[in-house]
Amino acid sequence: METTASASGQLLAGVARVDITRTESGTTDDPLYANIDAEKINDPLYVKALVLKKDDTVAVIITVDAVAIAEIGSIRNEYLAEVRARLNAELKIEAANVLINASHCHGVVCADIEQRTIQAVKEAWHGMVPVTIGAGTGHEDRIAENRRLALKSGGEADVRHAYSLPPDEEIDSVGPIDPEIGVLRLDRTDGRPLAVLHNFSCHPIQGVPSGGNTADIAGFACKAIEDSSGDGTIALFLQGCAGDVNPVFYKDVDHPRDAEPLGNLLGLSTVRALQNIQTEEGGELKLIHETIQLPRADLAPHIKTLQERQLQLLQSLQGTTLNLKTFLALTMKYHLSPDFPSYYSHRYLHDQKMGRGDLTKLDAENRKNLALYIDNIHTMEELTRVRANLDLLKMHHAQNQAAGEDTIEVEVVGLRIGEFVLITFPGEPSVLIGLNIKETSPHELTFVSGVTNGYIYYAPTAEQLKNRGKAQEDSDCFLAPEWQQLFEDKAAEILKKL
Repeated sequence: METTASASGQLLAGVARVDITRTESGTTDDPLYANIDAEKINDPLYVKALVLKKDDTVAVIITVDAVAIAEIGSIRNEYLAEVRARLNAELKIEAANVLINASHCHGVVCADIEQRTIQAVKEAWHGMVPVTIGAGTGHEDRIAENRRLALKSGGEADVRHAYSLPPDEEIDSVGPIDPEIGVLRLDRTDGRPLAVLHNFSCHPIQGVPSGGNTADIAGFACKAIEDSSGDGTIALFLQGCAGDVNPVFYKDVDHPRDAEPLGNLLGLSTVRALQNIQTEEGGELKLIHETIQLPRADLAPHIKTLQERQLQLLQSLQGTTLNLKTFLALTMKYHLSPDFPSYYSHRYLHDQKMGRGDLTKLDAENRKNLALYIDNIHTMEELTRVRANLDLLKMHHAQNQAAGEDTIEVEVVGLRIGEFVLITFPGEPSVLIGLNIKETSPHELTFVSGVTNGYIYYAPTAEQLKNRGKAQEDSDCFLAPEWQQLFEDKAAEILKKL
């Protein structure tokens, strides 16, 4: 455990940002960027650095407009270690005191992001000024929704572009969101705003109508805050516990995907919160850096179960005389005129009077084939979900086997800046985990930031992991269910020390 703290003296802060938008020509084959035209820049991506110093205590918060800072996306796995090493060598900043958070947008960053990150920190370091601080919360419940769907069958599914949703009649309820915005305000001593740090839980993956490279919801929120605050204010977005939280209308097919209205709502709700936050001198600066061992799961049984389900679904497909062309035509007819779909009503009445039922028999046969075809469609839709999640399970099973260890070591950081208290985690925790930590924290203004200091994929709750293989969060996870209690216990321990 590494702890640094300072309660006396003047708090200094510096902030800077550097553009990291990819400008290199050429496309990317990474499926994460399948819906992004990387050569078309819609809005800039940034690396932003906030350096805080009080007496001998230094804390550096770096935010990156990227999907992650390791494992997935366009940033190399060595990025975190190399940035920390250079900051230690050039500015004597301890590695443990450097936090790097990815917004989790799917923007494509430049190749020299490490150098630009160092540049941002150096500019912030050399630009430090005395500041006053204040913290508070905002509220925004219009832009996010829980993407997990509880099914009447007892299982769960989730809302993804990778596969179809279950039929509406199978869905029973949805999970929670966290509408709270955690806000830290830093002003210069003359009252002019310097920086705003805001924490919120939502996948910033809506995209923009142009399909271009974008910082998505987080980027637009920061711009709205900066435009409203003026005086060169820099806003930094810290991703929260968004593992199972999507932007609203994520699968809308009637309107272009557009993150800007959602980002503006988040930004303006943060501005509204800022108006109620008073800053003052002083305030504690304290950082606790610890590592914990989290257990890896044995995914082989889950893979076997899902493969059996895949085979069962394949064998349940039934032959029918219809194809897509005849199915669509019959569907329209039988919905437009359910009583007399095959011809005008008078022909049905005439057959009835003559003691014949030719059209009625035809209708019965067609309805049977329509029902069989729809059953096949639903089966094939489930097969797409099984296939996508099975691939994820196989990938993580291979990772766990290659690791040769039953656990993985991860960083957990506790940071206190005045009354603003933050706990970090390197994966994508489900929103309920953040809500749990906030509820039990001894500090009123406690916030949790995922996708920080590394990346270990999704981190669902122990309860959600009982559903392994049926939703992305459960499948795109190599942790055993016990991880949740271990992390929440460690968070509680750190919060008591802060």
